[in-house]
Amino acid sequence: YALICQSEGLMPIVEPDISLSGSHTLEEAVDVNIRVQSELFKAMVDHGVYMAGSTLKPNIVNPGRDCPVSYTVEEIAEANIFVFEQSFPVAMKGANYLSGGQTLPQAAQRLSAINKANKKGPWNLSFSWSQALQLPLLDLCKGKGELQLEEMAKLYVEELEIAGAAARGEWDGEKGDGDHVGKTVEQAALVEA
Repeated sequence: YALICQSEGLMPIVEPDISLSGSHTLEEAVDVNIRVQSELFKAMVDHGVYMAGSTLKPNIVNPGRDCPVSYTVEEIAEANIFVFEQSFPVAMKGANYLSGGQTLPQAAQRLSAINKANKKGPWNLSFSWSQALQLPLLDLCKGKGELQLEEMAKLYVEELEIAGAAARGEWDGEKGDGDHVGKTVEQAALVEA
């Protein structure tokens, strides 16, 4: 895919996405993300993809939704930087994170913390959050029979201000927004039901 895009003069957006589903720990997510991204980048190099002419659109490295272990947003941020340090090619200058089913407050707090933790890395770390930005807009219209254009426009601008601040490492949402609160087996079963 990436090589075909480049042969047509386009910049490929490469999207390895590890699911939030499950009970895996943050440490397991780090291991899987390093292995997946390392294989992806090796395959790209093996096929002759110009790495500086590509961009990455990964998931934020997170524990599974049903993980029983709690993690702070800072621990999640450090895990993401560690994955980049272990596997990200220096030729690629940035990545645009997926929201991957996270709410805007979760994704924004985590991206902001990742950017604050990115002290050594040369990377531009930003967002590509269609779901986190669009779902609240659609919620404004539920049961109203028509688009709520003025309210949607106002909310969209507010959301983009949040996402932009997170991409600069300047977003400070509500305390705990980006933390992962561990779930007991019983809580995880209730969520699935």
